[in-house]
Amino acid sequence: MKATIYSDNRNRDVPQTTRTRSRKIALAAGVLYLITFLSLPAFAFYAPVRDPNYLVGPGPDNAVIVGGILEIIVALACIGTAVALYPVIKRQGEGMALGFVGARILEAGTIFAGVVAFMTMVTLRQSGVGAEALITGRALLAMYDWFHLGQDLIPGVNAVLLGSLLYKSRLVPRILPLLGLIGAPLLVANVIVIMFGISGPLRTVTTLSVLPIAVWEFSLGVWLVVKGFNSTAITAEFDNMEPSR
Repeated sequence: MKATIYSDNRNRDVPQTTRTRSRKIALAAGVLYLITFLSLPAFAFYAPVRDPNYLVGPGPDNAVIVGGILEIIVALACIGTAVALYPVIKRQGEGMALGFVGARILEAGTIFAGVVAFMTMVTLRQSGVGAEALITGRALLAMYDWFHLGQDLIPGVNAVLLGSLLYKSRLVPRILPLLGLIGAPLLVANVIVIMFGISGPLRTVTTLSVLPIAVWEFSLGVWLVVKGFNSTAITAEFDNMEPSR
């Protein structure tokens, strides 16, 4: 009799433990998502590198180095969001969850590659190269831009994978993943326009199309920090995991 009561109480305590753990996961993932927005000031710090004569010009390199550090933090945060969310989203679809982790790692890889390109320019500049190195500088700048194009494309893939899982599970309000699912094809269209060098009104329209993805990621980060996952959805997941008696 006592053993039965203990067992029943223990089973009732498990959902609360599950919700507590999911809240910690949501908080960690949300904070990491917000950290990824450090990429915005990083681009401002990179402004000196855009000067065609950067390699042979005067001035300190501190701003570019700070930009590189910020992007490294962003890359690590990208991986962190996927690692943090994986234990929860894998219950909705392990294949898509693994795909999301892989895409996030790939996105981080493109960021690291871009940082290497700019830090190489800093090294060349500090070594006192001559005008003959300007061609190398332009090549490294082009390399960064192409890797950055990958950073523009992969968030669309992330939005489809993670957005689908969150929309299906209702772990967060459906309007949030819906923003990502709407923004994904728009983001791909923007990348295609850039790749083919299209300019004019179409370029302006597609540039604005990146906003839904930005709003999706920022609002998801804020929601996870402030509210966490839907407790009803978490409890339903736990009930589905319990063996039938």
